Amino acid sequence: MTTYHFVGIKGTGMSALAQILHDSGETVQGSDIDKYFFTQEVLEEKNIPVMPFSQENIKDRLTVIAGNAFKDDHEEIIKAKELGLPYYRYHEFLGEWLNKFTSIAVTGAHGKTSTTGLLSHVLKENYPTSYLIGDGTGRGNEDSKYFVFEACEYRRHFLEYYPDYAIMTNIDFDHPDYFTSIEDVFQAFQQMAKQVKKGIIACGDDDHLQHIQANVPVLYYGLADTNDFQAQNIQEDENGTTFDVFVRNTFYATFTIPQYGTHTVLNALSVIAICHYEEMSVEQIRKLATFNGVKRRFTEKNWNDQILVDDYAHHPIEITATIDSARKKYPEREVVAIFQPHTFTRTKTFLKEFAESLKLADAVYLCDIFGSARENSGKLTIENLQELIPEAQILDVSETAHLAEHSEGVLLFMGAGDIQKFQRAYEQVN
Repeated sequence: MTTYHFVGIKGTGMSALAQILHDSGETVQGSDIDKYFFTQEVLEEKNIPVMPFSQENIKDRLTVIAGNAFKDDHEEIIKAKELGLPYYRYHEFLGEWLNKFTSIAVTGAHGKTSTTGLLSHVLKENYPTSYLIGDGTGRGNEDSKYFVFEACEYRRHFLEYYPDYAIMTNIDFDHPDYFTSIEDVFQAFQQMAKQVKKGIIACGDDDHLQHIQANVPVLYYGLADTNDFQAQNIQEDENGTTFDVFVRNTFYATFTIPQYGTHTVLNALSVIAICHYEEMSVEQIRKLATFNGVKRRFTEKNWNDQILVDDYAHHPIEITATIDSARKKYPEREVVAIFQPHTFTRTKTFLKEFAESLKLADAVYLCDIFGSARENSGKLTIENLQELIPEAQILDVSETAHLAEHSEGVLLFMGAGDIQKFQRAYEQVN
């Protein structure tokens, strides 16, 4: 019997895939660096062995799955190829695995993880469902009807997938270390659309998605009345957001979600559309109301008189959405942004946009740029961003005690690097 060995098992996608295989009855192990990652807790709970990187880990009868962060010169990958073991990159293996189910890919520049989590929740409340969420959560079920997975456009990895359905949340210019322009990003999504087998659910409020050509039906959702699925009468209260859904301009039903912000309504609308297309009942779809969110997407903690929020926002549009959620959920409180830019290329490309989005907060703290090992920093520093936000302060991890001055504030710790260390440091001193 084969054992699956994951090279870089603590990566969010890798961790989730390892859990899926484990839950499906397979034998799983993996290796990674020694540094703590939030994804490792669930691996430990499931008794999935995690070892330090070493070529000694690679033995006969293993099937090796390598994370996309590791190059072909990694010692374990070299050893796997020397032994002639079955070998896959993460996205290659996933592309084969999903063929066993009715597969639904969730893709887009923003909102992938939250939408994947919400759709997974609704489906698993009603059917045996497997899912892979980009926050490191994965679940397998040998009797699964559906397989829901997050599909990332970076380096066109999602072109390994030929799903039954795809949800497309938006098209935007991100990953400037790989994509050359918004047109380059659009072409990647266009190619992905041609690979979908049954239907596409796309946000019709997104100008780029309106131009997608496909060989299957495309259903549009959004706030504009030209969409097939439209949200109207959006109301927010202490329980979340309630809205009416119209299908081709005819009233369908009213739904409530325990989240805030226009982007959360759009995410829910995409889930409602795919479930309606799969002929689920209104009562089945209303399981939306019991969704608790995904990791690192507006993850809240009450701390003394403050609310601490951990959020993955690392693009100006995501920062705007996170601040919008905080404003709508806590209209009486001061909103404080603590932001760590992720990669020098992204920071340089969106320097002005980062400044504009962060200015929506009442106070701004900036942490040093979290660079990638693959890039050259040039001469860019966090001070370049600070110059565009006159009131912003640079925050060192040893100085987080200052944040206590924002009594009753909502502190948004935002970033895709290791911004959590700033929150942990603050909790330790305060």
